[in-house]
Amino acid sequence: MMFDFQWLACSLLGSLLFRLLPLECLPPHGFEQDAVKSIAIVGAGSAGLAMLKTLLDLPVEIRAHWDIVLYEQRRDVGGVWLPDPSPALPPELPETPLYPRLHTTTPVPTMTYPGTPFPPGTPLYPPHEYIEQYHRDYATRHGLWPYIKLNHTVLSSSWIGTSKTGHWEIVVEDHNGDRIRRSFDHLVVANGHNHEPHIVVFAGQETWLENAKRGQQREILHSIWYRDPSQYVNQTVVVVGGGASGADIATQVLQYAHKVYFSVRSPPRHEPAGPVERKPGISHFTSDEVVFTDGSTAQDVNTIILGTGYDLRVPFLEEGGEVAVKPGSNETDKHRLTTNLRYLFPLHRHIFSLATSYPTNALAFIGLPILLSNCLSDTAQSIYATSIIANSSLLAPRAELLRELADNEEDLRRRGHNPYYIGHRMVDRSGFDYQDGLIEALRSKGGLPEKNTSFVEAWRREIFVHVGSLKRGWKRLEALGQAQEWLEGVESEEDWFQLMKRVSAWQEDWEKKHQLVFSEDTLIY
Repeated sequence: MMFDFQWLACSLLGSLLFRLLPLECLPPHGFEQDAVKSIAIVGAGSAGLAMLKTLLDLPVEIRAHWDIVLYEQRRDVGGVWLPDPSPALPPELPETPLYPRLHTTTPVPTMTYPGTPFPPGTPLYPPHEYIEQYHRDYATRHGLWPYIKLNHTVLSSSWIGTSKTGHWEIVVEDHNGDRIRRSFDHLVVANGHNHEPHIVVFAGQETWLENAKRGQQREILHSIWYRDPSQYVNQTVVVVGGGASGADIATQVLQYAHKVYFSVRSPPRHEPAGPVERKPGISHFTSDEVVFTDGSTAQDVNTIILGTGYDLRVPFLEEGGEVAVKPGSNETDKHRLTTNLRYLFPLHRHIFSLATSYPTNALAFIGLPILLSNCLSDTAQSIYATSIIANSSLLAPRAELLRELADNEEDLRRRGHNPYYIGHRMVDRSGFDYQDGLIEALRSKGGLPEKNTSFVEAWRREIFVHVGSLKRGWKRLEALGQAQEWLEGVESEEDWFQLMKRVSAWQEDWEKKHQLVFSEDTLIY
């Protein structure tokens, strides 16, 4: 089929600006026969919704006969923000690491899809229910529901064919427990990476667990099972890990526990709020003590909570033989992808698989990058992936893409990073540049019209300079009971930006007046 790529380009620009297409441009519900392309998306979190919306933004002349299906194994959209109604106990994994008292650690205006601000009255750092509803509203606003199959779990996926042509054979279990086998030309994996907990095992921990004093219970659990801080009343707790969850859990537990240690191997990206005792990483356990790497110890510890992140796994591709699991490896299997549990490779720009078994636009991943604003990044990736699914000629030959990947990895090494360890982390504050780079790459090849503005709006970059004072200022406003007053009249993206500037300036003036000095805040974008 010959595509009108000028029309495609204009449409994708419309997607970039998030202008809604007329309803008549949407294909009718259930239209599947004689599909020119068939595309399966796995996951209805922020990444999957962004990809589905971007595909539907294509002109009807291009995708009218495309068969587009999104499979979501849970009961609703929202991904990690959708609560688990009956959280499983170890060793069974819960559906999500979400815990009831979770609030965002990032101001919500920066967490949005472009052109889609949160509703008026949303707190700057709201509880998780607001984010859950935001995703549900997004699916409704953009007419995504007819394409989403809830309670459908993808069990396996295998490529049947050659490096030039073929299809994905996908096995799905539906809401009745029946197994369905379907074929698709393209597979988009957007199911997140907070499923398989990375559980660190320390020397001597079994001895420590077995030698609890009479009437005392000792426990080591990953934060994926953490739910309620009140269960740690009068306990001594060690929280391991300096990420957002580790710092937030330490802050919550501190309100109930007798004492909280915060154990980190390097300067943390996030700090707990409150008098926790900072410790280096855990070295080992004795029968009665937790021993840290500096030789200091903690006694009478009841619980160790591991905020140690997640292993990067893709179970349905592993089941289909398309992903090899090699912990700690940097060896590439050219016929299939490899995960070393931190990095999935080889991928072009963290999106397209460069395994030689199938075409370069046959398998895409949306949402792998971390340490950035997800919805914005998911949108940029989706525009890139959609453009290349529609027009594979926008991608250079596989050999050239592999050389580009090798050059990018070597550049990371020169800057002091091991690409096989940092994985898909956007280090050195590179998230915004990555997103702009995707769109500029399309423009340079004619996949999108040339434009003098960046994909990432200037206000998003500007506000992160003030992220620390903004958060401290909002907490002070809430404590003073003035937060709702400051939110009055805030509706548009520009309104939210001006609000954040006002809060930050108000707080910075107050801190200067009271001669308060804070260390530089970690900026993640």
